[in-house]
This record gives sequence, C-alpha cells and structure tokens, in this order.
Amino acid sequence: MAGTLQVYSYNRCSTCRKALAWLTERGIAHEVHDITLTPPSKEMLVAAHQSLGDRKLLFNTSGQSYRAMGAAAVKALSDDEALEALAADGKLIKRPFVEVNSSTYLTGFKPDLWKSAFQG
Repeated sequence: MAGTLQVYSYNRCSTCRKALAWLTERGIAHEVHDITLTPPSKEMLVAAHQSLGDRKLLFNTSGQSYRAMGAAAVKALSDDEALEALAADGKLIKRPFVEVNSSTYLTGFKPDLWKSAFQG
C-alpha cells in the first residue's frame, strides 16, 4: 500500500470509531479527516464510484442530509450531479469513507470486506 490510508470519518459516529479502532489494533497507518469539515474531493468520489460500481454505496441513506433531499430526488440526479452533491456535503457520504489506494475504496465498516482489502 503506497502512502498513508485516508479515512474520512465523523467523531460522533460509532461505526467510524469502531473502524478506526480496527485499523489501530492491526497497526494500519491512517490519516483521519473530519468528513463534515473536509469531505473527499469530487475527483476522489468519481474514482470511488468507478471502483465501487454503484453510487448508492456512496450515500449515507440514514443521515439527515439524505433524508432532507429525499430518496426520489437523489435517484433523479445524474451521476455527475450526485457526485457534486456528495463533494459539497460530507454528511451525505456513507462513513467511514476510506481511500485504500487510488483504485480501492471502502464505505461503511464491514470487517470482512476490510480484512480482504488489507490483505496482500
């Protein structure tokens, strides 16, 4: 893994805290960014969308920002509009959002997926 892992999280999110503890327990170096103050760039979100293959995986569907927009409004957005909205409001992004490398991204914390992403 080249460089330090970039983790976008929110300190009041229990899932984010679990994910950060998981990384620390395994000695995986990481840099933490507050997703509400410094959301991932649109370019990073475009790469994540290409990596994940489904923009739904980028959205925090249980968050206030998403509920305020409404699922129908989000669904009606073009991919470009959706990525613009995500880059503008970190609370729309499923967290933690992790850039493992320039072609591998993780959203949310699923230990099994994380384990396989960090092996090899």
